[in-house]
Amino acid sequence: MNPDLMTKAFNSLLSRSLPEGGFIGRIQGSYRPDATAWAVLALEVWGYKGSILQASRDRLAAEQRPDGRVCLSPAHEDVFWPTSLAILAWQSSAPHSQPKTRAVEFLLKASGKHWPRRPNDAAAHDTALRGWSWTGDTHSWTEPTALAILALKAASFSEHERVQEAEKMLIDRQLPSGGWNYGNTLVFAQELRPMPESTGLALDALSGSVPRQQVEQSLQYLKARITNLKTPRSLAWSLLGLGAWGERPKSASEYVAACLTRSGGYGDYDTPSLALLMLAFSANRGLLSIFKD
Repeated sequence: MNPDLMTKAFNSLLSRSLPEGGFIGRIQGSYRPDATAWAVLALEVWGYKGSILQASRDRLAAEQRPDGRVCLSPAHEDVFWPTSLAILAWQSSAPHSQPKTRAVEFLLKASGKHWPRRPNDAAAHDTALRGWSWTGDTHSWTEPTALAILALKAASFSEHERVQEAEKMLIDRQLPSGGWNYGNTLVFAQELRPMPESTGLALDALSGSVPRQQVEQSLQYLKARITNLKTPRSLAWSLLGLGAWGERPKSASEYVAACLTRSGGYGDYDTPSLALLMLAFSANRGLLSIFKD
């Protein structure tokens, strides 16, 4: 890995901070809470100690709703999946323990929309198992559920019944031949295809909670796919997911370098993608390892 390449990525991420706190979602874009949380985590892992971290965490706290949720925007209060990311961003900051506690309490009470499994349902998964959704009053899906599990595990709630049920939900949504997609398995008896990003995220969230044999096929799927992954989020989550299970490829840094180089030819990556690549480069044992190292 060329150190100048990572320095350029670090400086690019830092340049996306806003004077009033927080980070833009993309170049010439506006504030985004998800971009802010991912940038905070990436900069912290890379040893940054500047005031931008405090200001960014402060902005996340200032925009937190009274019930603890952190919304994608003031106009979309039902879109509260960034709450999980805010918990991760506040995890290492003692001054933000109160907003983190409120966010955890909200997440433990929140749930996707669920119902008992019906014999004639087109989808094969167990619709009664609760996870978390992208938007309020909708069904739970793989990625927001995995993010919530990671946040609650970071906050020391691994043994909570909501986390354990959500882990069962993820196992239930695992495809029979391995891997995960957005959250469906079989529809009208046809198995759907897995996606690397969803698979890596689910594997990262389940690490340390389920026996390896329950996810072995998914690990093999991701190990076979990762050599051909070109996009930042798929690559980053695949590296994080494999790393969490001790399967990080030896060429991981070269994969990240190649992905960063491609951003010059196709336009700048958005802030979450850039931050996730930086995290995947440093967090050798999954996302939660950044709070242990």
